[in-house]
Amino acid sequence: MVRKPNNDAISTGGFGRSSLSSLQPIDSAPFKRPSHPLFVWGTLLLVWLISFLPWRLWQPSPDILLLVIAFWCLNEPQRVSMLTAFVFGLLMDVHDAGLLGEKALTYTLVAYGAIALARRLQRFGAVIQAIHLLPVFVFSEAASRLMHAWLAGEWAGWQWLWSSLLTVLLWPIVDVLLHMPQRRLDAVDSGSV
Repeated sequence: MVRKPNNDAISTGGFGRSSLSSLQPIDSAPFKRPSHPLFVWGTLLLVWLISFLPWRLWQPSPDILLLVIAFWCLNEPQRVSMLTAFVFGLLMDVHDAGLLGEKALTYTLVAYGAIALARRLQRFGAVIQAIHLLPVFVFSEAASRLMHAWLAGEWAGWQWLWSSLLTVLLWPIVDVLLHMPQRRLDAVDSGSV
């Protein structure tokens, strides 16, 4: 014999109370407006210029340009795409005088991973986004290192793994810094209402 559920317990407002109106979204903030194109491209160019400094010679150093490209691919895929990642990767390959296409492969794979996971990642905060992006950063760097080992005939060791980990650890800081203008505009808009 099949029993029907007891709707009295649900409608009484007690423990079993449920309705669609009581559900809350994960992020209760209003929808974010698109970033200004000048801000997006300005941050990319600024970080690209910072990437020329010699601190990048230390092998475990985080790749901040890769991090900013991944951030904008996640949040502004109409403006920053895999083509942008590929071009910046080629520019870094030319600057580093390494194998042409090594950084381009890494940057393109990370951009693809960020775009592919965008719908899922936009529901979460920065820390959960960093956890989801950790395999993307590690896989893309591993593919680049394996390609380098195959073509150049030398293995660079495992210190590149620290670079991927440090890059992912910087994700929440980059998220706060690059969303700051939007949050400031949202605060101004909510104060005027």
